[in-house]
Amino acid sequence: MLHCGDNGDDSSPSLVAVTSPLQFPFREPPAPGRALEVAPGVRWVRMPLPFALDHINLWLLEDGGAWTLVDCGIGNPETRALWERVFAGEKFEVSRVLATHCHPDHAGNAAWLTTRFGAPLWMAQAEYLTAHAMRDSAAGYSADAMLALYRRHGLDDARHAVMAKRGNSYRRLVPELPQSYCRLMPGDAVTIGGRRWRAIVGYGHAPEHLSFHCEALNVVISGDMLLPKISTNVSVWPVDPEGDPLRLFLDSIRAYRELPADALVLPSHGMPFRGAHARVAQLEAHHDARLGELLEACRGEAKSANELVALLFRRELDAHQLFFALGEAIAHLNHLQHAGVLAREAGADGVARFAAAKKGAWRTALSA
Repeated sequence: MLHCGDNGDDSSPSLVAVTSPLQFPFREPPAPGRALEVAPGVRWVRMPLPFALDHINLWLLEDGGAWTLVDCGIGNPETRALWERVFAGEKFEVSRVLATHCHPDHAGNAAWLTTRFGAPLWMAQAEYLTAHAMRDSAAGYSADAMLALYRRHGLDDARHAVMAKRGNSYRRLVPELPQSYCRLMPGDAVTIGGRRWRAIVGYGHAPEHLSFHCEALNVVISGDMLLPKISTNVSVWPVDPEGDPLRLFLDSIRAYRELPADALVLPSHGMPFRGAHARVAQLEAHHDARLGELLEACRGEAKSANELVALLFRRELDAHQLFFALGEAIAHLNHLQHAGVLAREAGADGVARFAAAKKGAWRTALSA
């Protein structure tokens, strides 16, 4: 099923079933506070998360006597203590910190790490600015703005009361952020340890998510854009309430078909794997099936996103998961509306509801 996250971090209420054309070369993740080599000069560290999806994978790239760190973990004492265990036992220097995107499990320790080592933060501009906006509840990135959006999509009083208690969870997980950064743009190449890592931009999950491909190693650090067993959260946000982030996401993951079929994919969640082309096909089929189900559900009485969450997420959700499940439901409905197969209706109660605009299955409607 679809993957839910928390104000940017990633917590899945359910899993996509994987029948494997995927290959998993490692049997176990590294132990807490330990680093495991997965390719020459590339080490894997795993940090805990206090959510249903209970971990994030972080990557260390050897860089001429120092290390480039890719992603940071959330900014809490437990994660920082584990980082200290990674740093212990050798003269550990950091040349730079790369953040794939702004979400708390990826950027939560960016300020702490860059300050501790006197190293710069490298990330995309949209991610850097969005991180600050989310932490400061600015520019429409606030809990109140999100709840107002959800109200327009049918959020009931009981769920509203539960979700309102969350407040600004981003700020709790990202206690501070760097006040400057080095900008990375799509197609930029970063030389690390004499090897070139090309930046690949992805949209839909985050404003300007960066993955990194090293042709010499046949390795791609995919971040949250390509995960082996779950589909990353794709939500509508109040700053772009009519947007189509699902189209952006599906368009973006096609880039992984341009990589070698046997490339080693290093995801932020789950185990490293080979089979990027097959995984893209699985994700496309998964979202296509969910879109078809939503279209069928809207053929009779018009329905709100709040009413359709249970169709997409077939299990009980806590407030943490529901927050992003509803954003994802809106994203799928917006996608169908943009495709012309759903029409949005404004009810007398102010709630947006969606009804099928014409007959036909989802695949037929999409190609019409």
